Amino acid sequence: MANTLTWSEAALGAVNVLALATGVGYAVLAARRNRLCWIVGAVSSVASVVLAATSKLPLLAGLYVFYVGMSVYGWASWKRGTSDDELLVGVWPLGWHLGAALVLIALSLVTAHWLRPGDASAWPLLESVTTWFSLLATWLAARARLENWLYWVVINALSVFIFFAQKVWGMALLSVLLAVIAVGGFLDWRRRLRLQGAPA
Repeated sequence: MANTLTWSEAALGAVNVLALATGVGYAVLAARRNRLCWIVGAVSSVASVVLAATSKLPLLAGLYVFYVGMSVYGWASWKRGTSDDELLVGVWPLGWHLGAALVLIALSLVTAHWLRPGDASAWPLLESVTTWFSLLATWLAARARLENWLYWVVINALSVFIFFAQKVWGMALLSVLLAVIAVGGFLDWRRRLRLQGAPA
């Protein structure tokens, strides 16, 4: 799929800017627990599909398609999970994280092996790890779980390397900004959790 999509440099540049602006907008709004983040995130995801698909990153392209669907789910989920117009933040038990990590690492090894024979991906293992863990982090964000931000710090750090290596400069810069915002999001959501009277 990656080789069949051809875009002019100017068009890709515009898509890069759109993905960067809306990606930052999503993260900032999410960190502030603003439900509009899911609409902005859907726009960012559509732009990111194009960038990933034209950069020989098929799993990431599929991941961004998934994000579009998760934007609808997140919009509805955050509406239900509010109290006095404030999003209620929760946590996931440590055992669930460990179990999920083992499953996702195994899936990453399988998909990396599947991608490598046909040279379908420039970075089979790293792309697999970021893809599978991004699915978990996105679901945790849609469920307003504090730990989603910790996953995003690591995922975006890996994404910086992948996009930089593939010379997708806009997405590399976006990943740097998102990693920084994720730290702020974690601190803000942890404060919210403490205000709710839950340990963090």
